[in-house]
Amino acid sequence: MGKRVAIVLAGCGVFDGSEIHEASAVLVHLSRGGAEVKIFAPNIEQRDVVNHLKGSPAEEKRNVLVESARLARGNIQDLAELKASEFDAVIFPGGFGVAKNLCSWAVDGKDCTVNEHVNSTLQAFHSAKKPIGLCCISPVLAAKVFPGCEVTVGQDKNVDGRFPDAETASAIAELGCKHICKNVNESHVDKANKIVTTCAFMCKAPLHEIFDGIGTMVQEVLKLA
Repeated sequence: MGKRVAIVLAGCGVFDGSEIHEASAVLVHLSRGGAEVKIFAPNIEQRDVVNHLKGSPAEEKRNVLVESARLARGNIQDLAELKASEFDAVIFPGGFGVAKNLCSWAVDGKDCTVNEHVNSTLQAFHSAKKPIGLCCISPVLAAKVFPGCEVTVGQDKNVDGRFPDAETASAIAELGCKHICKNVNESHVDKANKIVTTCAFMCKAPLHEIFDGIGTMVQEVLKLA
């Protein structure tokens, strides 16, 4: 029987929601791994809406759950309904929506607050010793909620201009967590906390390398489950 995995989305679109390629990669690798998947998102208003063509703010309001339903092909539930007891693992794709909607990292950095349902979901899986997978910017959720854990967002220096957000690693360290430097096609497993992370689009890399890196994260999550 396949592992039961919950996916938590943050909207639809890299600049104000979940990164679509990352969410799709997670779903493809879980499908290949024979997992049974259910998708969730918080039923809240987005922090902002970005015109992805112009890269500028749009004067409108959108709902995170409604937008995430685009990625889920309509098959999605309110995050408030997620019960860790019904799943073997949970995975959070990245995208700026994680740092805007699931927490306030985009505005407050390491001093951010985490959405109550996101926090309770993370705590529930962690307490049950069930694996948590995170990619791109989403590892900051674990860094904020679980002081002392180990995560990766790639490199802690902007190596060859490929890691423009390398300062995120420093902020993670300031939270009392250990940042592990990894390449885009790798993931890191914090065995003590059952947290698996990979940098994905935190690295400027060809799409297939990001896809493969997310694949290593999904494989490790399924092993731990």
